[in-house]
Amino acid sequence: MERKIRIAAAGDNCVDAYSDGNAYPGGNPVNVAVYVARLGGESTYIGAVGTDKYGKIMLDAIAAKGVDTSHMKVLEGNTAVTQVEIVNGDRVFGDYDEGVMADFKLNAEDIEFLSGYDMVVSGLWGMCEHELPLLKEKGATIAFDFATKLDDPVLEIAIPYVDYAFFSIDDQSEEEIRKFMLEMYAKGPKVVVVTRGEAGSIAYDGKEFYTYGIVPVDVVDTMGAGDSFIAGFLYAVCEGKTVPEAMADGAANSSVTLAYAGAW
Repeated sequence: MERKIRIAAAGDNCVDAYSDGNAYPGGNPVNVAVYVARLGGESTYIGAVGTDKYGKIMLDAIAAKGVDTSHMKVLEGNTAVTQVEIVNGDRVFGDYDEGVMADFKLNAEDIEFLSGYDMVVSGLWGMCEHELPLLKEKGATIAFDFATKLDDPVLEIAIPYVDYAFFSIDDQSEEEIRKFMLEMYAKGPKVVVVTRGEAGSIAYDGKEFYTYGIVPVDVVDTMGAGDSFIAGFLYAVCEGKTVPEAMADGAANSSVTLAYAGAW
């Protein structure tokens, strides 16, 4: 029997509360864990939820998608919530209440557990940047989503320990983006990837730049599209595929998520 790809995700989760009254579980690392399970892999998620109603909804929803939740933490207080509006099919973020995620931190047991996976994924709001050196010491391969925050202080803390660095940039020229990618590559990652919305993606592996477009689809909601790309890309990497093949798989996985409401 073929061994499953095993990808662990650690960091933030939040309930996306839409203005129409619907609420969906989400958050960058959580989404990646769910999409890895959707692809047929084995995934785990470590993060904190509160003792409020959203905490149970989040825990149950993640487990229902086949993601291991054995190391999740339930802390006294509220689960993180993001207010969301959909304007012409695009999500527009409103207020964000971090809730108990403000108190989340990986412990030694978590780090030992995570390092047993093929890949560990976290992100900008995941409160994991200070533990990345410990994960690296344990031999973990680390992916990190820096999102659109190109000058966030977390970037300088995290990037020396990151193998696969992801960014989202759609307001710069390709020339500007490539210059930025070279700067980021020099800080330590093996591969730097920039997603550009409808313009597709660019990746750099120290040898050459690769570009890939999108898989056209009738867009219902863009929530989770970038995280789907990351999951598809990393899953392909763990399968031993090339960077261009991983970009294609990322785009294909993203198109599935764009076709329905909510991240998952």
